[in-house]
Parts: sequence; structure tokens; C-alpha cells
Amino acid sequence: MLNKFIIALFFVASPPQFHLRDTAGAAHSQMEWATQKAVVLYFVTIDCPVANGYVPEMNRIHDAYAARGVAFFAVQADPGVPEPAVARYAHDYHYTFPLLLDPAQLLIRHTGATITPQVAVLSPQGNLLYLGPVDNRVEDFGKQRPQATQSYLRNALDSVLSGKPVAVPVHKSIGCAINRVAK
Repeated sequence: MLNKFIIALFFVASPPQFHLRDTAGAAHSQMEWATQKAVVLYFVTIDCPVANGYVPEMNRIHDAYAARGVAFFAVQADPGVPEPAVARYAHDYHYTFPLLLDPAQLLIRHTGATITPQVAVLSPQGNLLYLGPVDNRVEDFGKQRPQATQSYLRNALDSVLSGKPVAVPVHKSIGCAINRVAK
């Protein structure tokens, strides 16, 4: 059953229709995706220590790939957190890319994200190309390597940018569960 769900995710026909604001008040929509080679969605909550620990690495990945045509967006996964708290979090953690407020969890449902931190790499058309962790630094709850030995997100982006399929499009993520809201 899970494999059918995952396979279905990789055949999305179009990006979800959305108009979301980021923590700075700027409006964003799926129209931005059309001019990119890939889109990265980084799902976070302000109180997830695993997600918070990855912000510096996500900023480094953003800096390495944004000029190559990859759009980056963090997505607040908990709609119950007040907007000022999310804005303060984005400022305090020095995000170098927009953090979207998605109270209806449109992007979570579109990608099938279940954990923070979890990254989704999408095509400009909204097709899911990768869903999983940033890397393998976090092995399990309370167990992590001093340094990652596999960079899943960078590998996925390198494949997409070279026109190749992502070798392993789904990896198990470790982190905080995303509480889903009713549709």
C-alpha cells in the first residue's frame, strides 16, 4: 500500500494552486516554479530540534544551488503557531530563503510530507522527484553522526540538474511528526 502511495506521488500532473505569504509578508504562488529547474520545500516547525539543527546546512545548500535555478522555500508545518512566532523564528535562525505560512497544509498534502525536517524536491510542473531527509547525519532519535556521510538532498539536486532521475527518490526521515489538519 505504501509503495502505491509513493508511486502515485511521483506522477502529479501540475503544481498545487496556492497563494501563500512568507514571514516577511511577501506573496508566493506556484507560478514561481515555472521559471526554475527545481523547487525545494523544507518542512519545519519552530519547536523541532532536528529541523532547527539543519537550518545552517539548508542555508549552505541554498547558497550552492539557488544560482543554478533551484528555488528554496521553508514551509511552516504547524498551522497552530502564531505568525509572529514563525517570523521571529525565521529571523532568529537566519533563514536565507523564504519561510512560507501554509495554514491549510496545501504543500504538505501535495508532497506527502509527514516529518520535520523533511525535504521535497519538485519539478517546475510540481512532480515530486525526491522526499526525505537532508542527509544521513541523524541516524535515529538521539543518535547522530558528527558529520553526514551521505547528502541525499545534494545528490537529488545534482541528478535533477543533470537531467537524470533521482537514484533513490524516497528516504526514511527522522524528526518530529507533522500534525495534519482536516481538509
